[in-house]
Amino acid sequence: MQTEFIIETSGSGLYEFTAPVRNWAGGFSGNGLMTLFVRHTSCSLLIQENADPEVQTDLNAYFDRLVPPSDHPSMSYLRHTYEGTDDMPAHIKAAMMPVSLSVPLANGQPVLGTWQGIYLFEHRRAPHSRKVAAHIA
Repeated sequence: MQTEFIIETSGSGLYEFTAPVRNWAGGFSGNGLMTLFVRHTSCSLLIQENADPEVQTDLNAYFDRLVPPSDHPSMSYLRHTYEGTDDMPAHIKAAMMPVSLSVPLANGQPVLGTWQGIYLFEHRRAPHSRKVAAHIA
């Protein structure tokens, strides 16, 4: 069973899409393994806390501090700057975080912890339409 999720972003940050994943996976009545794979090189996938929005804000702030824009003096060694000051830093962040997730399914539902949600982590400042391929086996 396969599908593709489209996540519209409005800039850098975490975008939860647990509910659409649950709805889709519910069509699979058994136990199995769901794989999610983001089809872009400047965003990531995460399983993260979904109870307190400050977690997402703090994660975004941390990675922005860890990998600042290419016009920051500490990033002067970067050469790939054609698509803006956030492009190469977005590729670096995506290289540091997962671009795919494996989630067990029980009775057609993702086996997530109480406070866990599935997120696309957008690393670019501009809005994007991101595609996440999903497969259940």
